[in-house]
Amino acid sequence: MCVFCASGLTIDSRYVDLAAQVGTAVAARGGTLVSGGGSVSMMGAVGAAARAAGGRTVGVIPDALVAMEVADHDSDELVVTRDMRQRKGIMDERSDAFLALPGGLGTLEELTEAWTARSLNLHHKPVAVLDPWDDYRHLRAQVDHWVERGFVRPTALAHVRWASGVDEALDDIEEAWRAGAAREAPGRDGITP
Repeated sequence: MCVFCASGLTIDSRYVDLAAQVGTAVAARGGTLVSGGGSVSMMGAVGAAARAAGGRTVGVIPDALVAMEVADHDSDELVVTRDMRQRKGIMDERSDAFLALPGGLGTLEELTEAWTARSLNLHHKPVAVLDPWDDYRHLRAQVDHWVERGFVRPTALAHVRWASGVDEALDDIEEAWRAGAAREAPGRDGITP
């Protein structure tokens, strides 16, 4: 399970708590967590909580951000990449599903890239957004506007699931997986949705 989330230090603590809940829940369901490899803020909380609950974590971080995001050297596997593009490619390759939590520009970019690729059938992995405080409401309105104007196909809306609770988001991902949305071989390298 690839989790996209923030590494900023100025966010409200409820977001960090949310990330910790996600990490715990992913581990409880037997999943391996793939994250951006930072040890601070939401990114650090999701990894630390997954490990505390007995889960395995894979952190993927660009060399230029090792110091800025304080690399998560406690990850079971820490992959240091040459740049952001390589980071996203490895996160995609090592994951069977994507879950975006509230975040900033980096999280938005990761979400929209995974969503776009799913909409274009470049992968069949579930994509979900956990949005308990409606942080993505403007994005959803913008995408609806683009659909109305013909820039986005209406079918693209079906390629992302929106949830307000942790269990709901993970249940949605598992349901999409069971329904056949993810056609790639499950469990490669021990990674499950």
